[in-house]
Amino acid sequence: MWSQVYDPLNNAWLSTAAAAIPVVVLLGALGFFHIKAHIAALMGLAASLLVAIAVFGMPASTALSSATFGAANGLMPIGWIILNVIFLYQLTERKGQFAILRESITGVTNDRRLQLLLIAFSFGAFFEGAGGFGTPVAVTGAMLIGLGFSPLAASGLSLIANTAPVAYGALGTPVITLAKVTGLDVMQLSAMVGRQLPLFSLIVPFWLVWAFCGFRNMIKVWPAVLVAGLFFAIPQFVVSNYFGPELVDVLAAIISLAALALFLKFVWHPKEVWTSTSGKAEDNVEHVGGHHGYTGGEVLRAWLPWIILSVLVLIWGMPEVKKFWNGVWAPVFEWPGLHNMVQKVPPIVAHPEIEGAKYTFGILSATGTGILIAAVISGFIMGYSPLGMLKVYWETLKTLKYSLITIVAMLALGYVTRYSGTDITLGLAFAQTGVFYPFFGTLLGWLGVALTGSDTAANVLFGGLQKASAQQLGLSPVLMAAANSAGGVMGKMIDAQSIVVASTATRWYGHEGDILRYVFFHSIALACLVGILVTLMAYVPPFTSLVIWPATGGVPVH
Repeated sequence: MWSQVYDPLNNAWLSTAAAAIPVVVLLGALGFFHIKAHIAALMGLAASLLVAIAVFGMPASTALSSATFGAANGLMPIGWIILNVIFLYQLTERKGQFAILRESITGVTNDRRLQLLLIAFSFGAFFEGAGGFGTPVAVTGAMLIGLGFSPLAASGLSLIANTAPVAYGALGTPVITLAKVTGLDVMQLSAMVGRQLPLFSLIVPFWLVWAFCGFRNMIKVWPAVLVAGLFFAIPQFVVSNYFGPELVDVLAAIISLAALALFLKFVWHPKEVWTSTSGKAEDNVEHVGGHHGYTGGEVLRAWLPWIILSVLVLIWGMPEVKKFWNGVWAPVFEWPGLHNMVQKVPPIVAHPEIEGAKYTFGILSATGTGILIAAVISGFIMGYSPLGMLKVYWETLKTLKYSLITIVAMLALGYVTRYSGTDITLGLAFAQTGVFYPFFGTLLGWLGVALTGSDTAANVLFGGLQKASAQQLGLSPVLMAAANSAGGVMGKMIDAQSIVVASTATRWYGHEGDILRYVFFHSIALACLVGILVTLMAYVPPFTSLVIWPATGGVPVH
């Protein structure tokens, strides 16, 4: 067994700099040197292995085993989701159904700013709540590109929109997992996250439209933006504080989507219709009527694949359904050369803990399988033969080969940094910020998601550290554990696997560096705003009252 070492160079600065090398290599290759994503990912993976073995002293066999473990987790569930979503999209596009769907949305609004709210923010939040793990970016990215948005806008805006719902994604999995790893009450954590994020659920729709078309053009549709945000934020607060984390996103998204659609249909419409899909005013074209000319039956058939997808993703996300399918067949493997071979040590944990590495091949319970079934059902409804669907599936697989390689390499990199402890070294640097810890602790959550691609994984990684650091500094451990998750959601838009999912969904593979540069400022700016809010909640009345205000049942959150 190998014990992790968090300061291998006996100098915190040098050890932190060494730990950052894989991240710098990966993001530098993508963002500055315009290297293709699969090559950049492999470069980052090589750097992580080199640092883990040569600097942190991890046995080479253990390091390589952690990389293969990460690669397996990259294929299932992330790669499996994106493959089947794009398969469904290809089926609908080839039959002309997506063109009808695109035109039917103009029956609600022709304005691209408002279509962006409906699809990327409200509809995307539903998929985050029901499935998570890349599903919302894959679905909304494909839909936006089908609606005519430019590849950069479709990719970047899908990523920006997929922030505020992330902490309650996959039926509350990040918050539930955070409670398990910290030993804190799940209801208290749900309530605390639900006091940090609603403000940003209100801000993000404005930010999203602003990023798309500029401040002046965003202000022109502020009533609709406010409706989308307000009718998401209020249910998010109420459900998270008084019912728990499981259905926060699903209910808030449905309410937001319905409220916005009804508002646009019966109450308000913009004086000026924005038809540009590039976000540039000069690309606007003369507005034509919003009547698409299709019958109700044709529109219903066009939407049917996505309705089936929504229902099956929601069903597959339910714990009872997952438990059932895992009971049918879900072989569990103790990963050779890694399971129980790595030990976490203080100060990241109170007592030495052995790291397990069990891989569950839960293909029946995987969200991607629900998506595949939705695609097959839809394919038959659209008139495809089994052979015709197999042909489209094979062509989709060939199209996605580099994207799948990239996702595998990204996850391999993340697992090497996790098991080698290099990500903990980075986290410990944030923990040494004293009175500024509420701010930097929030950014630690952002870093965790940027590194791992998952709010759940970041909570597993840094949840215990947040609790311990808060207790040492006299802060609320619930506040800082929740801040890890709330800050983490803003890192979702820059994590490498999400960027690859976005580039794949929009068929813009090879431009991941452009997408990263597009979203990076938005990510760090929003994370800093979350950090400021958490700092106010830690020190400044009346914000501190949010920390001690009772959760459901009158239990103090502090």
